[in-house]
Amino acid sequence: MTEYLRRTPLTRRTFLAATMIGGLALTACGRTGDDAASNRSAPTVDTAALEAAEAARPHTGRTVTAALRPQTAEIDLGGITARTLAYGDTVPGPLIRANVGDGLGITVANGLDHPTSIHWHGIALRNDMDGAAPASPDIGPGKDFTYRFSVPHPGTYWAHPHTGLDTDYGLYMPVIVDDPTEPGRYDAEWIVVVDDWTDGVGKSPQQILDGLRASGSGMPSSGMGHGGMPGMGGVGSSALLGGDAGDIAYPHYLINGRIPAAPSTFKATPGQRIRIRISNAGADTAFRVALAGHPMTVTHTDGFPIQPTVVDALLLGMGERYDVTVTAGDGVFPLVALAEGKNRIARALLSTGSGSAPDPGLRPTELSGRVGTVDSFTATTEAALPQTKPDVTLAANLTGGMMRYDWAIGNRAYPDNTPLTVTQGQRARLTFTNKTMMWHPMHLHGHTFQVVKPDGTPGPRKDTVIVLPMSNVRVDLIADNPGDWMLHCHNGYHMDVGMMTRLDYRA
Repeated sequence: MTEYLRRTPLTRRTFLAATMIGGLALTACGRTGDDAASNRSAPTVDTAALEAAEAARPHTGRTVTAALRPQTAEIDLGGITARTLAYGDTVPGPLIRANVGDGLGITVANGLDHPTSIHWHGIALRNDMDGAAPASPDIGPGKDFTYRFSVPHPGTYWAHPHTGLDTDYGLYMPVIVDDPTEPGRYDAEWIVVVDDWTDGVGKSPQQILDGLRASGSGMPSSGMGHGGMPGMGGVGSSALLGGDAGDIAYPHYLINGRIPAAPSTFKATPGQRIRIRISNAGADTAFRVALAGHPMTVTHTDGFPIQPTVVDALLLGMGERYDVTVTAGDGVFPLVALAEGKNRIARALLSTGSGSAPDPGLRPTELSGRVGTVDSFTATTEAALPQTKPDVTLAANLTGGMMRYDWAIGNRAYPDNTPLTVTQGQRARLTFTNKTMMWHPMHLHGHTFQVVKPDGTPGPRKDTVIVLPMSNVRVDLIADNPGDWMLHCHNGYHMDVGMMTRLDYRA
């Protein structure tokens, strides 16, 4: 299969017409079989409101096109071959890159034996192109569909399916949106995607979920770890995550599709200023990331600029992205992603001169230094939301536990819970209250929100935020993107069993 990217002229009028046609085509794909349950409370989206929101976005008159084929593939992880699901024959899939205001026209030919989709994680796109049912139903086996939308904000994003346990395969890719007017403050760019890996080399995701459900029966929800659970040994606790680190000890942890013993290498020259765009594509693992011998200046959270902050390491939950800059030293340096609480690492190399690679098991001292977490950062003045009182307050109570493996929102699994609702133009204060003994990275589709720090001051702009056990996180958002949007835990297994709801716009 050949993937391609190209930019072609496109007027705003023809782009809007194409998106209307695409939306109708996607609806025709439908969902069948076991997936039909997700349509039980299918939303009714105001098409005119979608078109008005699309017209208000910036448009350059260009479009970036790509052809993708999700399929079964043999993937070389660095001397270990995994038969898995991937876009073409690479993990991660091909980079998709555009400028602010460009249109995307991404054609997906489904080569899988089950429905699929592509969710454009973090992009405030039109609702019927989000890649999450029921607002944009899935693509059936053997079918194809073209996602058409414009990209309104610069930043580091990524894309992945929103269909069952496909979040724990090789179906993901980086998406970068550039701002041509942004001052060039770096000499080179390094795109880094970290992941936890099992498919084709260990238990399948379905076997893991079956084991979690079976082994979870009657197990206390906290305090024991998971060392005795078949296939899940080695998961411990993390002070940064407030307790249990996760549910699964994976056979491998990867950076850019490679195991630590066979890392990818990024080449630069000493003294260059490098922008590193880091994304966590894992399904159950938070990563603590550090570059040996280098402090990192954090510049962006989930695509939006923050006041530059120097750290030694960064904590990323599943779905989070951070941009950092470093000034390259002279030598060979490991970029290490510690699987938080799981006592394993992923790694890549920065090579700027002579020297040999350090031992694959090296853990830089920076991992134990200043660790940046969400409370460490504050949005820039330009990125911050206006500081006004909320028009409406919303609550998402995170419930469930390991005993029954019954993760949910408001004690009810999706789609049997009640959606949150807003009206166009409202400012909403959303409070995530975690009533469980496990941490959850909560992700809202189609929007960014501004985190409210514990002391009440504004924090960073994000679309995914870690909510620690028995704690709460408040975020503010502007209801400026009409539709019905998914809100869920980005632990793939928690989401699959029901820790998900919707944020619906109502008149």
